Amino acid sequence: MLPLRDDQARYSTPLVNYFLMGLNLLIFFFEATLDRRSLNLLIGQFGVVPSHLVAFLAGSPRYSLAVVVLPFLTSLFLHGGWMHVIGNMWFLYIFGDNVEDYLGHFKYLVFYMLTGVIAMATHVVMNLDSTAPAVGASGAIAGVLGAYFVLYPRARVLTWFFVFVVWVPAWIILGYWFVLNFLSGTASELAVHRQSMGGVAFWAHVGGFISGALLVKVFGERRLRSPYAAE
Repeated sequence: MLPLRDDQARYSTPLVNYFLMGLNLLIFFFEATLDRRSLNLLIGQFGVVPSHLVAFLAGSPRYSLAVVVLPFLTSLFLHGGWMHVIGNMWFLYIFGDNVEDYLGHFKYLVFYMLTGVIAMATHVVMNLDSTAPAVGASGAIAGVLGAYFVLYPRARVLTWFFVFVVWVPAWIILGYWFVLNFLSGTASELAVHRQSMGGVAFWAHVGGFISGALLVKVFGERRLRSPYAAE
């Protein structure tokens, strides 16, 4: 199922959402200019490698605190390919504007980064021995999806389903997305030699979605939000 657009109204311009989309695309365009070796070095340096954090906590002098902590932020702006970045930015475009409208610009930025960090932390906890760097905005975007699921479950999403284009309630399409990622993450636990493999960080999606669903009400609605206070 591919979401095409939603019908949830918003009353402000999603400036932060546009900024995040632009920054992700700009960084990916830079990635596209690199040769394979340079790109691997970039991702290896600024992606989250679970085994590096484990080694640091075990007292290894090879990795400093900055080396293991900074990637939890930088990894959110790196992507592994065109389909990776386009898919992420499409979901952010459809669902992020309404969450920003609810939270307000600054709180939305903090919310986005925090859920992204929690998503990466979830990935690390579930893949402690992995030597593969994890990158992508999907964990943070999963947080946005979790928030949308809580805030606007009855909003309708125009969805492309095989040869049909139909309106689907948001709780169905986002619930389906979450269950699919949870089951895929569970299945990945059964895979042999998964610790050194790349692929989709399903547990980051699960962790991001749950944290977004739980935190959005904690962050709270911005003040003066009404149809008559458009920004």
